[in-house]
Amino acid sequence: MNILQVMAGAAHGGAETAFEDMCLALESAKGTLGITQKIVLRNNNPERVARLRAAGIEVFTLPFGGPIDLYTTWAMKRIIAHYGPRIVQTWLARAALKTPTTQTPKSYLKVSRLGGYYDLKYFKTSDYFITITPDIAQYLEGNGIEREKIKHINNFAESNDDEGGSYEVGKITREEFRAQMQTPPDALVILALSRYHSVKALDILIKAIIDIPAAHLWLAGEGPERKNLEDLAASLNVKKRTHFLGWRNDRAALLGAADICAFPSRYEPFGTTFVQAWAHKIPLICSNAQGPKQYVRDHEDGLMFDVDNIEQLKGAINELVGDEDLRQRLVAAGFNRYKNEFSCDEIIKHYINFYREILAKNNLVEPVALSEINHG
Repeated sequence: MNILQVMAGAAHGGAETAFEDMCLALESAKGTLGITQKIVLRNNNPERVARLRAAGIEVFTLPFGGPIDLYTTWAMKRIIAHYGPRIVQTWLARAALKTPTTQTPKSYLKVSRLGGYYDLKYFKTSDYFITITPDIAQYLEGNGIEREKIKHINNFAESNDDEGGSYEVGKITREEFRAQMQTPPDALVILALSRYHSVKALDILIKAIIDIPAAHLWLAGEGPERKNLEDLAASLNVKKRTHFLGWRNDRAALLGAADICAFPSRYEPFGTTFVQAWAHKIPLICSNAQGPKQYVRDHEDGLMFDVDNIEQLKGAINELVGDEDLRQRLVAAGFNRYKNEFSCDEIIKHYINFYREILAKNNLVEPVALSEINHG
């Protein structure tokens, strides 16, 4: 099965990270899956392109510009004609808009992966939809998309430590890694993996640590609110304890060296961060934004607080600090959720089975049930 992945997102972001993770996972398992894969990307992140090409994937870069950009769709038609994909999967609205409409009779299916409540005018020519939450699937149905054209499949997270071994990144210990972050070895490290954007509510997290003197924030991300957040930390006298790390590609190392993973978003359709916390066995604190509240169970696999409620967030941090048994229970339950619902192998299996199912319905391939994946 030939698959063409199309991403026209920003240089950095959650959907972009999920896209890269998915492409790398498919490439790693392609021998078992019986697939080939090529990628079309917006030409705004050379580091991502380099990582994907280093994994052996052929990557095309196109501008994905505005209405006057006719070149992207023309070039996409040529790529599709030459490669002959059976599945063309689009990520985000502009990719769907610029991807050519399938012809009759169909030679491929256009599948749009939705991670939010997007305006469906951009997806008029999509044949099928993959949604990352049940609520987004209901949104599609409520807007006239036929149920049989929608499939809910969770995002996945990878764990580098399924057996719970000691933390190490190459030859760098946890303490040495903290030292690189200019963080004391005995600090309470609270990590947020997030864009610097107002919807991510990092300002609430900064305010929450004012009265927790041992707390250091690691803010791993980038975005338009950076200057405002830096100014806020300075004005509250927590600048030395608030570390703006920029966009990072070492999530496992950060999660392994932190004490708490915080996810304070005001708005979040899904939010892979909570799954990453579960996968890497770190206690989770998150807001009850729309995405997390569909999955996280308060005081079972994470602690939850009301959106924008600083006192509840501060209370959750202090509760975790003072209760080792609670921390262990949350970590164990979260890791179990990860293995059963969000592991890479399980999610990739769901994707491939869905591809095969819809291709068979459209007489493009014979149905093949995929029961196991040896994910290398």
